[in-house]
Amino acid sequence: MNIILLGPPGAGKGTQSAGLVERHGMKQLSTGDMLRAAVRDKTPVGLEAKAVMDRGELVSDEIVSKLIDDNLAAMSADTGAIFDGYPRTAAQGEQLDVILAKHGRSLDNVIELEVNIDALVERITGRFSCANCGAIYNMNTKPPADMKTPTSPDGSVPCTNCGFTKFKQRPDDNEETVRTRMDEYRAKTAPILPGYEMRGIVTRVDGMSGIDEVAAAIDAILT
Repeated sequence: MNIILLGPPGAGKGTQSAGLVERHGMKQLSTGDMLRAAVRDKTPVGLEAKAVMDRGELVSDEIVSKLIDDNLAAMSADTGAIFDGYPRTAAQGEQLDVILAKHGRSLDNVIELEVNIDALVERITGRFSCANCGAIYNMNTKPPADMKTPTSPDGSVPCTNCGFTKFKQRPDDNEETVRTRMDEYRAKTAPILPGYEMRGIVTRVDGMSGIDEVAAAIDAILT
C-alpha cells in the first residue's frame, strides 16, 4: 500500500503516520527527514543537496525525486510507503508516478485530513512541550495532569511524563503564522488534487476528530 497523506501543519499527519508505521509496518517518507538524513550520511544526492543549500538555493524537484528513488530502492517490496510533503505540484505528482512504476509500485490512496481553520488555530496556539523530555501538551485539550485550568504552564506545574517543571512553545505557533500556513497549504495542494480525484483515489477524513477516531477512519480506507 502506497499513500499520500495530506493536511496542513497541525492536522495530525505526523501522529497518524507514526500510527500507520506501528500498525501496518509502513515507512514514512518525509522529504525533510530524507533530506536531512542524506546530508548527514553524505550520500551522493545528499552531497548534491548540501551544495545547493550552501549556495542559499532551494533544493530542486530533481533532487527530491532522487531522494524518493533512493529510499524506495532501499525498502522491501512488501513495505508500504507514506509520502509526506511530496508531491506539492502536479508536475511532482507525475514524477512520483514514474518513480513508483520504476519500483513496481503504484499509488493506492490520497488521504486528506480536513480541518476547521479556527479550531486548528486554537489547537496549535495551545501547544507546548516539556523542555526536558519533549512530551507534548495542549493548554486547551491535553494539559499536564496537575494543571487545573487552561492557562500557560509555570514552574509550579510538573510534566506528567518526567516531572520537569519547565516548558517551551514553538515561536511560530501563533495565530498569524498558522493562518499563513493554511493559505500556503491550500495553494500548494490545490493543483495536485484534481488529477487524483479523477483517478478516484482521494478520500477525506475529519482531522478534527480524536486521534483514535482518525486512525480508525484511515485504517478503514486501507482495508
